[in-house]
Amino acid sequence: METFIGLLIIAIGAFCQSSSYVPINKVKDWSWESYWLVQGIFAWVILPLLGAQLAVPAGHSLVQLFAEAPAFNLWATIMFGVLWGVGGLTFGLSMRYLGVALGQSVALGTCAALGTIMGPVLLNIFFPEMNALESLTMSVIIGVVTTLVGIAIIGVAGSMKAATLSSPRGGQEGAKRAAVRDFNFPKGMAIALLAGFMSGCFNVGLTFGSNINFGELTDPMFRSLPATLLVTLGGFVTNAAYCLWQNQRNHSWADYAKRNVWGNNLLFCLLAGALWYSQFFGLSLGRSFFGQGGTMDTLAFCILMALNVVFSNLWGIILKEWRGCSPKTIAVLVVGLAVLIVSSFLPQLL
Repeated sequence: METFIGLLIIAIGAFCQSSSYVPINKVKDWSWESYWLVQGIFAWVILPLLGAQLAVPAGHSLVQLFAEAPAFNLWATIMFGVLWGVGGLTFGLSMRYLGVALGQSVALGTCAALGTIMGPVLLNIFFPEMNALESLTMSVIIGVVTTLVGIAIIGVAGSMKAATLSSPRGGQEGAKRAAVRDFNFPKGMAIALLAGFMSGCFNVGLTFGSNINFGELTDPMFRSLPATLLVTLGGFVTNAAYCLWQNQRNHSWADYAKRNVWGNNLLFCLLAGALWYSQFFGLSLGRSFFGQGGTMDTLAFCILMALNVVFSNLWGIILKEWRGCSPKTIAVLVVGLAVLIVSSFLPQLL
């Protein structure tokens, strides 16, 4: 029962994350770099800071926690966050060229596999006495491989979709492309794979920061939230630098002076940021039901990414990104989604 509760909490977080790009469509008269920066302030700074406070017992502070944390782990967590920030930037571009469904599927699938495996491998390199590789059990590997199979099947559906979109169909072609205006399968796939590789650094950062908490004084449900804050702060540095550079390059500083849209845009950026952060807040809460160091705990990040893919594709269907595709393409997509759902429960059955 506890495992089911943990999975349910993670699933709710995944649904929220997959919905986080919907409010962005309501942002008015701002360029990409302007709304990306503002929603990032909420998603990667303010909300993670508030979440991390839940891990601080009475009489203590985050400043004290970070001051007493091992310097190597602290800075490694932040630096992996910086690398994850690069993935976050290219993640947005992957959806621009592939759409919400396919873009998130490829990027998050790569992120799920590498994020799960790279953490223990790198931790073993720096701290071999911790025997971190022991967490990569056969059940974990099977879970990761099953996730990748599901992603691959969805990738096949995306390839079939690309073939449909690239075939001239007169006026129908324009209607299909309207769902993903800048659809470009080769470019989108390359960017999505890069985004997935770099995004996997998020879980690596969480691994290096897993002990940055007050131990028994911190509720197990909130123990990973200080590390989450450090990772997102690192990612914010990368994203903020790029967005400000884009403001300068595109002469879009005037976006911030448009007072008539500030209320609307601030609201929807806050909503987008809150939905995005919900995935890692839910991850922290859900993992507390799995037992530290077990198979489900190790696979929790992979499960989150798999469920993100499931819900993002459901949004893709709702947003009509698969409009005009053949029943065969839709059938392949459904099979891929089913495999991903199974991958979330499979390790518990082994």
